[in-house]
This record gives sequence, C-alpha cells and structure tokens, in this order.
Amino acid sequence: MRLLFATGNAGKFVEVKEILGPILAGHQLLSLSDLMLEPPEETGRTFQENAALKATTCAVASRLWALADDSGICVDALSGAPGVYSARYAESDDARRRKLLENLRAAKASQRDAHFFCAVALSSPDGKRLFRAEEKMLGRIASSARGTGGFGYDPIFVPAESPDRTVAELPAAEKNRLSHRGRALQRLLPVLEKLLRDGDL
Repeated sequence: MRLLFATGNAGKFVEVKEILGPILAGHQLLSLSDLMLEPPEETGRTFQENAALKATTCAVASRLWALADDSGICVDALSGAPGVYSARYAESDDARRRKLLENLRAAKASQRDAHFFCAVALSSPDGKRLFRAEEKMLGRIASSARGTGGFGYDPIFVPAESPDRTVAELPAAEKNRLSHRGRALQRLLPVLEKLLRDGDL
C-alpha cells in the first residue's frame, strides 16, 4: 500500500518514517515531493485545523490515504507564541531559533516553560473520512542552542523528561519516544495498523 505523509519538510518526513517503521514493512510512505505536489497554504487558526486541511487536501489531490501533522512550539512567557506560526516565525530554522532566544533574553529560568504540540490527521482519498490525534511534550527553552540532531527548534528545547539535554542532543529513538509527534502518532497507531493491514478503514 502507498500512504502519503503530506509534508515538504525533509526532517519531519525522516522522523515520521522512523516512528512508523515497525508497521511500514511491505508498504511505501511517500512525501509530497515524491508526487511533485505542493503543500497547501496553512490557513487554519489551530494546529488541528491545519493538520486536517493538509490531510484532506493532499488526499484528494493524490487519491491516496494521506497523513498530515501540524506542530509547533508554544512558550508560556510569550502567551503561547509562536504556536501555529512556528514555521513562519522567521525565514530559516536558525533564524527562528535566534528570534525566539532573543525574545526570551530577559526571561528568568522560571519563565522559560514551553511545550511542543502536535496534531495529526489521517484522511481517506476522497477527503470525507478523517481520523485525528494530538499530543504535547512539556519542557523549557534553553539559554542557547545545543546539539546537532533533529531539526527546527530541537536545539533550544529541553524536555521535562530529559532535563539535562536538548531534544537535539537525544538519540533519535529516545526523541521519537518522548516527542509530541511520536506520542500523537502512537495514539493514531491502531487506525494506521488497520489501514495498512486491510487497505481501507
């Protein structure tokens, strides 16, 4: 079976392929670039709306079952920003990290609480059936970037369950176990397993 993961983010695609690895044997996970499709504009006001929009739009365009996520980092001291605008906070991953750290430059350690949030959606090829899940990863913003793994805000986010390391310093398997995306996909796993086993839901 061919399953589309509706993203143009190469790092996110690799991560989802690792997370779903055990159930993908004999199946093909495709990205938007594999099908030469452009990601739809994210016009939703919430992570959930954007995930559903991407899943249904790309499912209809590809005529495949499509999985999508929308995720971002929410900082308490910034009233939840950048939130759904995490990917649009600046022009590059490095610039986004620098901007966030600068905006928290005067914040005390006790004011750096944050969380990663992820909403995932799975759409049928006609866009009429939608399955959803969501999760978060609690933690705080580090004072500077550390680590070379992951992507996005990973080098400046310290998860509560690993308080001495940023996400970018974690082995991939540990990151995928703790992460908002890994946990959201685990919630959706029974549906994905049935889809891949039976070819439909």
